[in-house]
Amino acid sequence: MSNTPSVPVQMDRGGQRPWIALLQGFIASLLILLGSVGVGWIANGSPMIRNQLVIDMRTEGVGVITSTIMLTLGAIFLLRSWLRLGQRLSGWKTGSLRTVVCAIVLWGMPLLIAVPIFSRDVYAYTGQGRLMAAGQNPYTTGISSLSNWFMLGTDPSWAENRTPYGPLFLWLSRGVVAITGGQPDISVLLFRAIACVGVVLCVIYVPKLAALHGLDGARALWISVANPLFLISFVASGHNDALMLGLAVAGTYCAATRRGILGVVLVTASIAIKPITIVLLPFIGLLWAGQGAGWGRRLALWAGTGSLSLALLWLMGLPSNLGFGWTWALLDGNSGYTGYSPSGFGGQMAEVLGNALGLDGRAVGNGFRTILTALSIILAMVLILRGDPKQVVRRMGLAMAAVVLLAPIIQPWYILWFLPFLAVTGIRNNWQIKACYVVIAFFVVFGAQDQLFVWGFVALPVGTGALSMAVALAGVLYLLVVDGHTRTLIFSREAETDFPLVTPR
Repeated sequence: MSNTPSVPVQMDRGGQRPWIALLQGFIASLLILLGSVGVGWIANGSPMIRNQLVIDMRTEGVGVITSTIMLTLGAIFLLRSWLRLGQRLSGWKTGSLRTVVCAIVLWGMPLLIAVPIFSRDVYAYTGQGRLMAAGQNPYTTGISSLSNWFMLGTDPSWAENRTPYGPLFLWLSRGVVAITGGQPDISVLLFRAIACVGVVLCVIYVPKLAALHGLDGARALWISVANPLFLISFVASGHNDALMLGLAVAGTYCAATRRGILGVVLVTASIAIKPITIVLLPFIGLLWAGQGAGWGRRLALWAGTGSLSLALLWLMGLPSNLGFGWTWALLDGNSGYTGYSPSGFGGQMAEVLGNALGLDGRAVGNGFRTILTALSIILAMVLILRGDPKQVVRRMGLAMAAVVLLAPIIQPWYILWFLPFLAVTGIRNNWQIKACYVVIAFFVVFGAQDQLFVWGFVALPVGTGALSMAVALAGVLYLLVVDGHTRTLIFSREAETDFPLVTPR
């Protein structure tokens, strides 16, 4: 018999019928696809620029405004479809996992061929692959050293920047460029294919990890992978974080099922995509050691985990003399910040207060952000050294959350780095899931109005950012006030649900 507890959610008065939410989400994704043609990121050197439909949608005010509205409405409708799918599945009965997987596939398909939205980092991946092909080191050389780099879609902010990615991803980028010759559109599709490998790994291993903790895999997958922020960021935007996360989740499952060496190899591969998952490595050692391990075994396997991972990273850095150039991304203090992060906003307030007191406000603000960064490291260390041995994966998710949430810069998709680890160990049906709704909705709305590309010569009666924000706010008000189904998700008082953690098999 299964020991998976039943998880109450807000019941759908119209019965189950999850296919309705699946269809609505597919239509929402189609709207995003259509909107992306007019306001998504197309490289200036792309043949798509010369397509008459693209020209009309990007040079005519009506086309740009229509595209902005379609993209924003699509994002809001996809958010609603995700929320309604959770309601319609209600008790997470047999077959729910298949339905959630269908949602991920169905909603993700239109995004797979959309013009990049919410970010254009995927074009920088091509630039880094071109650097590798030219025999240059992306850890020391910026993309601007290449000819025609701007025409291939790379954001100017990457011009002189060193890459923060690991050696494995640089070699994957080199492979994409070898296949495409740097052609931007085909390169985007291949980088999306790489990202989808990570999505597939999450689809496979998130339910398995949830089952190890006595939880329903369908609900965990719905929370962490079917949500619109995940699908837009990891499919439409094609971020390499998808592969990083997929390898990390797979490695965690292997380590939790007594396949420690394979777990270390997979998490090391994740580090070699983006180094931030080095935070997870000590927890992999704990999982490898087992719940009843004493300090001697823990220390021995921490040493073994670190040594094996270091050796693998060293081997991956040998070609082209890449070495450990990626470590700068972990050690270099970045003075930038995002205004909506606790560190960024708190630092701004500290700067204002410092100036009011006659102090160097900028130094005070930087000091505040440094303190929060140090606090995140301390919290991660405490979670490594202390805590219930049955909740190692939970502690891992909390450690990653501390590192992300207390950092000066939080990009929308960074939230996805720790969400799966919390979902597989239990997000209660109270303020916890409501906070999840709010955060995902915020970043979906923020991304929709923050990353719109419009040529400067196009005359518009209203700015696309303002228009997108107005449409998004109207959509959010509809979900919170008018829609009788979705408003209950935030305002109803649902009883707390306990999620017992069981010994990993």
